[in-house]
Amino acid sequence: MAIKSFNDLEVYKLAHLLAMQIFKMTIDFPKEEKYSLTDQIRRSSRSIAANIAEGWGKRIFENNFKRHLIDAIGSVEETRSWLLFSKDSGYINEDIHGKLYENYEILGAKLHVLHEKWVNYKLNKMN
Repeated sequence: MAIKSFNDLEVYKLAHLLAMQIFKMTIDFPKEEKYSLTDQIRRSSRSIAANIAEGWGKRIFENNFKRHLIDAIGSVEETRSWLLFSKDSGYINEDIHGKLYENYEILGAKLHVLHEKWVNYKLNKMN
């Protein structure tokens, strides 16, 4: 299948799905966490998908796309850190933490593979 937009990228679909799971999970976080933990984990999880989309928009410049993938990988790790704070604060249980943490590990690995295997978009268009 041809990739026509960032919506066609498997990593984008997974990043969006996980960000929505984070959003739903944090709805019940304590009100005093609204401007700290809740806001931070939502922002970092959404940043992954946003960086993939922005990088896709700049894909004709290989290094720009790859830089956005690296930023997305950084946001994966930030989100995993906030997940640990969420668990240790007693806001989520071990099971929820474990599933999300593992899914973000998978997403990070997929982003690494895409970063390593990306071939300049201009060259792809010529073939």
